[in-house]
Amino acid sequence: MDNRRPILFILITIVIEAMGIGLVLPVMPSLLREVQGTDLSEAALWGGLLASSYALMQFLFSPTIGNLSDRFGRRPVLLLSLAVIFVDHVIMALATSIWVLLIGRIIAGIAAATMSTATAFMADISPPEKKAANFGLVSAAFGLGFVLGPAIGGLLAEFGPRAPFWATAILSAANLVFGLLVLPETLRRARPFSWRRANPLGSLLAVTALPGLGGLLLVFFVYQVSNWVYPAVWAYFTQAAFGWDERMVGASLAVYGISMVMVQGGLIRWLIPRLGERTTLRWFLPYNAVVLLCVAFVPYGWLMLLLTPFSAIGAVVQPAIQGVASRVVEDDAQGELQGVLASITAVAAIASPLLMTRVFNVATSEGRDFAGAPFLVASGLMAIAWGIYRAQTRLRASLKT
Repeated sequence: MDNRRPILFILITIVIEAMGIGLVLPVMPSLLREVQGTDLSEAALWGGLLASSYALMQFLFSPTIGNLSDRFGRRPVLLLSLAVIFVDHVIMALATSIWVLLIGRIIAGIAAATMSTATAFMADISPPEKKAANFGLVSAAFGLGFVLGPAIGGLLAEFGPRAPFWATAILSAANLVFGLLVLPETLRRARPFSWRRANPLGSLLAVTALPGLGGLLLVFFVYQVSNWVYPAVWAYFTQAAFGWDERMVGASLAVYGISMVMVQGGLIRWLIPRLGERTTLRWFLPYNAVVLLCVAFVPYGWLMLLLTPFSAIGAVVQPAIQGVASRVVEDDAQGELQGVLASITAVAAIASPLLMTRVFNVATSEGRDFAGAPFLVASGLMAIAWGIYRAQTRLRASLKT
């Protein structure tokens, strides 16, 4: 079987999924103000609720959809997901009520929980010697979508806040037709569906089975809650602080995405092997706290753009934590560990938008004008994560002596 066209379909699907996350970020403040008739501060609260509901659905349904693909096959799950994304974005484009928007983000979160199915498809069609390379294509496609999404969303905002939703709907419909034509079924043996395996809390409960990780996992959670401040309030913060329009918000998010790709594809491979995971954490947790503090008080938009790549450099913390954690557990528990880390990331993605948008609302309503307040809170959380890590390091050193 020629796998080139099915692989192209999978990569396009992942790009569209990643674009769907970033495409709406530049226009969400304008759309919420249009639908609700409120100011930017109040719109941020609803934006946080929409973002958290999207993340919650991905957390709840990712294992369920993965198990459904093991039972009924990759092809029907992927194609049905694209059909749902198409219908959902049409609904979002036509929405005149905040509750319709909320339902739309809930449906989008469920449909977007197919990353595991797309990855499973790649595993099905890849010989052992090509699995890693093809998984790298999946990561690259997601990174490309995350960069393109905000940039295109900002450009399409000239046609109104609903234009990005129409664009995603058209892309999803076109890719659905492409998938109907080229996507084969790759599941060789169906497995009975089990609610026990589809339970999203399973990996979180597994934390207690991994001794010596409690403090490190707490550091990881606090770091994630802090770091999620960027997607949670960036569009509201930059409009309030610098008066940026949707195009400028999209361009700045694209700069951040490109910087992240450079960090993940280059800097991490060079820096962490030279410093080691623990030294990286000891230096870059406080580095992140300082950068977030600078963002909170930065006075000019052009200075914020210059600061953006330095914000992305702090992403070296996550793989460093993963590296330290992987050394703590046995080889046969590595999969369990990654499940725990993925669940913690999902919980942080649910909690952070609610927290950060609430802080933004309090700091910018009733005559107050401190749009950077969420980044000040995030800086404090990052400092707490550093303190927890230092305390854990000292405790481990004392136990060895």
